[in-house]
Amino acid sequence: MTDPAQTADRNRETGIWPLIHGERAALAADLADLTDEQWATPSLCAGLTVRQVLAHLTAGASLNAVRWLAGVIRCRFDFDKQVAMRLAEQLGATPGETLERFRRIVPSTTKPPLPAVAMLGETIVHGEDIRRPLGIHRDHPIGVVTETAEYYRGSDMVVVAKGRIGGLRLVADDGPFTTGSGPVVSGRTVSLLMAMTGRATYCDDLEGDGVELLRSRCGPA
Repeated sequence: MTDPAQTADRNRETGIWPLIHGERAALAADLADLTDEQWATPSLCAGLTVRQVLAHLTAGASLNAVRWLAGVIRCRFDFDKQVAMRLAEQLGATPGETLERFRRIVPSTTKPPLPAVAMLGETIVHGEDIRRPLGIHRDHPIGVVTETAEYYRGSDMVVVAKGRIGGLRLVADDGPFTTGSGPVVSGRTVSLLMAMTGRATYCDDLEGDGVELLRSRCGPA
């Protein structure tokens, strides 16, 4: 007999992929006309340029569980080294090649051993890591950023988020997302999401008695 809970989980995973593909396509469109100077802009990920973060996203969408594990073993379980190695593989010779490689993975459903919603989070968060320094604004569909915020509020698996917002009450002013108890932090869902994942600059967009505590918990992305 089919387990209803497992069926629901599979259906939810299937439903996440169109959201990921939509976010990837929007990011590719936003980056279509960048100059070489813009590609070299420092991103919100410490030490990485806009171009390097895009290559990192391409790498994540090119690694299945077997290749991911092989890379981890090759790098002797140094996960940062694995990330750097895979990024270098996908960077290409020019910014144009970096973008073209990313365009090719827009419809990909390949992923490391992570839930699909974690891949959605990676796409949104790193997309904003790229857009913010470039002054590019995206109105993310509220359902998409709410889904992602709901995931991060209960997880420290890929990035510390649950631990970062402990003892705080987060309240979106543009959608239904809310979580926690304590001093309030309020603002757009995407700004809450980015602050949850350690991007201190997004605390500038937020209001409430808990903002400075949340800012103090943010470090290098």
